[in-house]
Amino acid sequence: MFLLKLLLLNAFRHRLRTALTIVGLVVAVCAFGLLRTLVDAWYAGVAASSSTRLVTRSAVSLTFPLPLHYAQRLKGVDGVTTISWANWFGGVYQTERNFFPQFAVEPASYLALYPEYVLPEDQKQAFLRDRRGAIVGRKLARTYGWQVGDQIPLRGTIYSGTWTFTLRGIWDGAEERTDENQMLFHWQYINETMRRKYGPRADFVGVYVLGIDQPANAALVSERVDALFRNSAAETLTETEAAFQLGFVSMSQAILVAIEAVSLILIVIIMVVMANTMTMTARERMAEYATLKALGFPPSFIVRLLFGESLLIALIGAAIGVALTFPAVRAIAQALGSFLPAFQVQPATVAMQLGAAVGVGTVAAAWPAWRMGRIDIVQGLRHVA
Repeated sequence: MFLLKLLLLNAFRHRLRTALTIVGLVVAVCAFGLLRTLVDAWYAGVAASSSTRLVTRSAVSLTFPLPLHYAQRLKGVDGVTTISWANWFGGVYQTERNFFPQFAVEPASYLALYPEYVLPEDQKQAFLRDRRGAIVGRKLARTYGWQVGDQIPLRGTIYSGTWTFTLRGIWDGAEERTDENQMLFHWQYINETMRRKYGPRADFVGVYVLGIDQPANAALVSERVDALFRNSAAETLTETEAAFQLGFVSMSQAILVAIEAVSLILIVIIMVVMANTMTMTARERMAEYATLKALGFPPSFIVRLLFGESLLIALIGAAIGVALTFPAVRAIAQALGSFLPAFQVQPATVAMQLGAAVGVGTVAAAWPAWRMGRIDIVQGLRHVA
């Protein structure tokens, strides 16, 4: 208790300098947390992927569809237990700014493959019965104020015309990272309309989603699927859901690397500022440390004083910075809408913020502590701050 009181008195002896140092720490720690949260949000889809799901798409490009009749052949692949499919819809709700993922899916099998979408049974059955029904995630419904029974018009970009869906259910994510910003509706409804209007454009799907029995067999099952359609008019590429998601993340890999670099640079900058503060503090108190040594205090006591003061200032700044990170993330998440569906502070980010603060406090005090621990008593007593 005595040592803590002494550290507090020493830390705030020069209040303005300490306050400015803490402000710098708060800004750096908070900015570091925001940047790390942004990186985590970018990889949220990968983290939420299931090891029991594979995605089969065109080997040429994701923009090339696959024939519907592939579904029957996929059912015979050894290791595949469930088959579903989905098409990206790409509609616009009211204005171009209202972007959110919309998928036309085979509803019964798709929901069976995604148990993390927790939907009340009555709403699920209502959705399955209504060909023009739709379900959305809780966060998306909250964003636009939708309630079950609402009519949701979407202006098609890939599928021309205005499509109106009846909201039959709102799902909650089973986990924190589960995407609650999607809209799902019946692929059959879209396909029947396309068959009636455009004939040849019907009976195609964007991707097949495959459920497998053993995650360890993912590579083997993928090879079997792709071998089945090799040298056909529409060859396939099958990969795990995580690899499929990473394909999208890799498109912005350079941006993510830059963000991670900036977050580290922030810590280095505040480390330099903190080191300067502790060096000035040690220089001003040189005579005091020499007096302590003359009174019989060992060099280790002086080292503990400097390290303790530095760590105390760093942890105060880190605590305030971490506390401010949460409201800042909530405000940014609200502004981003559905662009990054899992923009949330993770426990690992908080641990990294605190760890960075401890590292800054330790490194900043290293040189002054080493120097003051070796100070000559006579020379120290002659020093005038």
